[in-house]
Amino acid sequence: MYAPAYLLKALYRQLLILAGMFGLGAWVFSYYNGLPPLGALLASVSTITTIGLYVPNSGNFYTINQNEEILLIVMIIVSVGAAASLLQATVNTVVNGDLARGEAEKSLIKRMKDHVIVFGYAHLGRYVADKLGELGIDYVVVTHDPAIYEALTKKKVLAVLQQENRPIVALEDAGIKTATTLIAAHEKDPENMLIILSARRLKPGIRIISVVHDEQLMDTAKNAGADVTIPSSISVGHLLALSATTRDLVGIVFSEKVGTKEIAQFSVFKASKLVGKRLQDLTQFAHVIGIVRNQELIQNVFDPGLKIMQDDTLLVFGDPAGLHQLEAQAEAL
Repeated sequence: MYAPAYLLKALYRQLLILAGMFGLGAWVFSYYNGLPPLGALLASVSTITTIGLYVPNSGNFYTINQNEEILLIVMIIVSVGAAASLLQATVNTVVNGDLARGEAEKSLIKRMKDHVIVFGYAHLGRYVADKLGELGIDYVVVTHDPAIYEALTKKKVLAVLQQENRPIVALEDAGIKTATTLIAAHEKDPENMLIILSARRLKPGIRIISVVHDEQLMDTAKNAGADVTIPSSISVGHLLALSATTRDLVGIVFSEKVGTKEIAQFSVFKASKLVGKRLQDLTQFAHVIGIVRNQELIQNVFDPGLKIMQDDTLLVFGDPAGLHQLEAQAEAL
């Protein structure tokens, strides 16, 4: 639906010039040759398009008015140039489709509200965007890789191509004024820092989450304006190391208030020491945040009368040492 309108937008200058030349030619033929308005316009169109249905002054160029000659020369030269430019612009617009597609995306982004801007796509950003899509959250990807931009637009993913060293323009095009969150997931820390500074300048209240690849830059990212910083190397290393010692690890939580904690799940065996115990009895080891019983998640885990049963699956939150002890008791035979 955008293609015809933006094709016209791309060509309107050349079309106006041609229309002006048609009008000028009609006036020339009407004034100097006495043709009626419609006939004068037909003569102008046939002359400009080189069809040649009409020849001024019956083809006698020796007696033609000098002013008419000058006007016709100007009209033909300008018209041919405008026509050539019109043809080139038409081919470029139709073949590439960039104008209509780009304008369509800008129009859609302008109407978005409470969306997420994902900066960087080649590394972690792709997984971030995919997950946002699964959750049904609107997002716009900002990238300065033309190949990635082309691939995203072909998949009908809203994306903005950032020109070199122009993060502010890219963020504005991505609708930062109406966005709620920026996720900086570029593979290079300096790029993330630049986008954080730019986003904080454009919208001081936006929530900014940034991955940090060099742990020494954690404070720098915070000072730049990031609300949440996630160390990629530390988190992956931590997860890999704990997975080697705890087979029931399902996640890691990084928090400035409580430090680094792990989330694990344990199945309670028949001879386990945990069978019949209340949840508060486990707080010396870890905190139970969920119980799966008969393939269903128990809703009220805060019920003081709730007791652990055989074959329950416990979701627990705590330190590695406490989780190891709890794991041993859950699987005791």
